[in-house]
Amino acid sequence: MAEMTRKEPLTLSRVIWVSAIFCLCLSGVASSALMIGTAEVSLSKMAALVTGTLPADDPVRLIVFKIRLPRILLAGLAGFSLSMGGVVFQALLRNPLADPFILGVSSGAAFGAILGIFLGFTFSLGIPSMAFAGALFTVYLILTIGAKRSGIESSSILLTGVIINAFFTALIMFFISFAADSRLHAMLYWLYGDLSQSRFGPLILLAPVLFFAFALLFAYAKDLNLLTAGEDTAFLLGVDVERAKRVCLLIVSLMIGLTVSFSGLIGFVGLIIPHIARMTFGADHRLLLPTASLGGAVFMIAADTLARTIISPSELPVGVITAFMGAPFFIYLLKSRGSQWSRS
Repeated sequence: MAEMTRKEPLTLSRVIWVSAIFCLCLSGVASSALMIGTAEVSLSKMAALVTGTLPADDPVRLIVFKIRLPRILLAGLAGFSLSMGGVVFQALLRNPLADPFILGVSSGAAFGAILGIFLGFTFSLGIPSMAFAGALFTVYLILTIGAKRSGIESSSILLTGVIINAFFTALIMFFISFAADSRLHAMLYWLYGDLSQSRFGPLILLAPVLFFAFALLFAYAKDLNLLTAGEDTAFLLGVDVERAKRVCLLIVSLMIGLTVSFSGLIGFVGLIIPHIARMTFGADHRLLLPTASLGGAVFMIAADTLARTIISPSELPVGVITAFMGAPFFIYLLKSRGSQWSRS
């Protein structure tokens, strides 16, 4: 990393203009997604909607504002959150395979959601609340079981996440086996990422939380840079290792728990996008965090657009699309780069 820094020093202006380019790409992808679907919206209709000349009774208003816009916003926020979580987990655990699901937080949220569906709760409030409660309980288990007297050890956290993930997966399968047919479809869709229930209400809560979490994690960017070089090195260079790990772990876990409670389980985003950003822009977290987060938002919006159009008028869970796209890429990544997951 030091060699890269000497060749091309990272400045605030570079972070800003690279992030601005990603924001433009995000706006373009989101605008395109608004026009693509079972009922296509023409460019002239979109222009009339933006300028306010579209008749009030035109069905395009309903399609754009009530159906597509909240779904696109939720997809973008979910991708933003999952990719940011992947970056942080890979730095904290120094493991290229780490992603938001490795600690079992998503499995805990999934168990809460499946329990809510089984009990007949609604997607408007009951199921997301149950999912977030499951995520909070999982965070408590991780910090209680994984922490030792000497502090939070990466190996203990990883093992705890694997155990919790397996346990909640077994509980999920238990409830699925007893579910009625009418609820089984909802359970399976949610487990593979279901954005069809998106509304503006949850977004008002989710968006500020994610941007606040990003600001806090960005403040730890330099600490994350040093932690990737090793905890001993970071400690010698003045990083409060235990405090940094605990704070970042807690922030990301709660952020992912809240995201999953509204979006369902969506895999590979937090694994693939951080790798692409790291390969392209380097391993400095001051640039890696914004590029990976915004790149995740672009990827998720594109994937969800494909999910709702590829077998139109039916649709696929977005998690199926991310798995189809992510798994081959990750196999290629392992074959071509091996263990060189951070560019130095």
